[in-house]
Amino acid sequence: MNSPALPVATTEAHPPEPKLLGLEAEGWVYVGLTIFLLLAIFVAKGPKRITDALDQRIAETKRTLDEAKEVRAEAEALLAEAKASQATAAADAKAILAFAEHEAAEMIAKAQQDAETLVQRRKRIAEDKIGAAERTAIAEIRAKAADAAVRAATTIIAERDDAAGDKTLVDKTIAALGQRLN
Repeated sequence: MNSPALPVATTEAHPPEPKLLGLEAEGWVYVGLTIFLLLAIFVAKGPKRITDALDQRIAETKRTLDEAKEVRAEAEALLAEAKASQATAAADAKAILAFAEHEAAEMIAKAQQDAETLVQRRKRIAEDKIGAAERTAIAEIRAKAADAAVRAATTIIAERDDAAGDKTLVDKTIAALGQRLN
């Protein structure tokens, strides 16, 4: 029996491929591979970038802390220097004050001594002037008294004596002088 051969199209029948969002399995393999490669690239570089960023931030923070430590050390040094300067200035001020008080005490003592010396000198000058005035007054009084005595004696002698009496008196005086010389 040979049966006549019917023209039959020989096509193999494949079951239809499942599709998701318009992509067949082969397309999804490509998408998955692409996602895997992208994740591999970004995940491998991502932590490195994060680590690098954190390392930079840590280094910057360390630099800031080091600068802050330096500034603090400088500030402490300046504070110590200022305290030392203040202590020195206070000591200098005390020394200057003590010196000024000492100088003032010496000046007062010298002024008192000079005043006493001046008072004594002026007292002595006044006493000398009083003494000189007394001597001058006494000399004037003596001179006036002597002058008055001479005038009185002249008047008395003129009234009591005459020329003959004077001759006798002069002769007696000369005789007395002659005896004294021998």
